[in-house]
Amino acid sequence: MVRSIVVIPILLLLVCGRLLAAAGQTPLTDLEKRNEEVVRRATEAMNRGDLAAYVSYFAEDTKNFDQPLGREGIRIRVEDIFATFPDYRHDIIEIVTRGDSVIVRCRVSGTHKGVAKMPVNGSMLIGVAPTQKHFDVQHIHWYKVRDGQIVEHTANRDDIGMMRQLGLLPLPSAK
Repeated sequence: MVRSIVVIPILLLLVCGRLLAAAGQTPLTDLEKRNEEVVRRATEAMNRGDLAAYVSYFAEDTKNFDQPLGREGIRIRVEDIFATFPDYRHDIIEIVTRGDSVIVRCRVSGTHKGVAKMPVNGSMLIGVAPTQKHFDVQHIHWYKVRDGQIVEHTANRDDIGMMRQLGLLPLPSAK
């Protein structure tokens, strides 16, 4: 388990690095520009707290972390995130687009003001009383876009960093 926690982010960074290098060599195609715009607009809708607009960018049969979830499943999970973190947002730092893949490195932040009911954010906040504390971590989100809609999403999140900033996990000791 520990090895996969380390290996997966390293592999993701290597793949992103290759995509970044490739993206620097050729201009985006019109399709890639449209795919990137879909993800940017979805992110803007999330940052406005506009759940209906946000989920409209997802296909009816979308997958999340390789699991068939559908648009309704996305809506239910993000609704729970908004209830847990009313000021939840993704601020794009970097975006790479290649074919139908759009990869976003972003700052994710929010203030813990509600009780999570869904197994999101590493499933560590279900039933946890609000701490009223703010977190700010980095994530990498990988989207697949087809026909103007997000059909797949996966992410590499810093759930441990978030939990530490919320005061729910101890900080590492300085030895």
